Amino acid sequence: MSAGFPHQHLLSIDQLDATEVTQILDAAAAFIEVSRRPVRKVPTLRGKTVINMFFEASTRTRTSFELAGKRLSADVVNISGSGSSLSKGESLLDTCRTVAAMQPDIVVIRHSASGAPQFVAQRLECSVVNGGDGAHEHPTQALLDAFAIRQALGTLSGLKVAICGDISHSRVARSNAALLRLFGSEVRFCAPRTLMPSRAETLGVKVFHRLDDALEGADVIMLLRIQRERLEGPLIPSLREYSRVYGVSQHHLELASERAIVMHPGPMNRGVEIHPALADSDRSLVLDQVEAGVAVRMAVLYLLSRGISAETVAQAARDGG
Repeated sequence: MSAGFPHQHLLSIDQLDATEVTQILDAAAAFIEVSRRPVRKVPTLRGKTVINMFFEASTRTRTSFELAGKRLSADVVNISGSGSSLSKGESLLDTCRTVAAMQPDIVVIRHSASGAPQFVAQRLECSVVNGGDGAHEHPTQALLDAFAIRQALGTLSGLKVAICGDISHSRVARSNAALLRLFGSEVRFCAPRTLMPSRAETLGVKVFHRLDDALEGADVIMLLRIQRERLEGPLIPSLREYSRVYGVSQHHLELASERAIVMHPGPMNRGVEIHPALADSDRSLVLDQVEAGVAVRMAVLYLLSRGISAETVAQAARDGG
């Protein structure tokens, strides 16, 4: 039996090694079967409390964390920015102290400020999960992407992965690059110069500004939307011009490997970074990513709560406890 999960928090992909990533993905493989049952619930976290603190808009991440907790029979409480005292001027520190007084077992936080989950983790005794912080990291998104890739291609090793779009503002790109490099895969960033972070090469990736070059021989094509809510000034001429140069359609698959898959963390801007026909094609894993999100977040909540091995998780999923 493998050792228990060694971390109290999940704040960054950088805190994990390849063995620990595999442990989470193996646990998710057991839990994905729970989501496909007629009764999609097991009592494994009964008596535990999960608080989701989402101070940025979210559909997929917030919903999947809520479903993950409920399918594990935890008590789940959701707090939004507009529905919290932060909207009345309360500091994040005082909000943390208030939450801590409620004795939660796990807090999931999404915040526009990079480092907010680390700030919270230093001040709460419970486990903290980073649900996305600014343009910094989104570790559970990278884990669910890795799960979907492994399910589709059978491996995370030796792949060529092209991540294309608004790299500069993307926490997803950073977390995916860190995770995939743990398995020796080649990660390519492709974006206009105005949407590429300075010194991107220091992240261990190859940098491209021409889409065709980035897609040559790629096994995975991961597309990112233009994050207009984070743009400061006109960084692109127009969405139409961006789509003409960087939008990916089915004919681009001819440049990629024969087994190439297409991914998108959502929300998609159809007709901008991805052609609608490609988004809905049999090469697209967009909905597989959504399904994987619930299973991966179930695994994360359970492993942080129990600190146990993936084999024990699998047994719990099989026997309902």
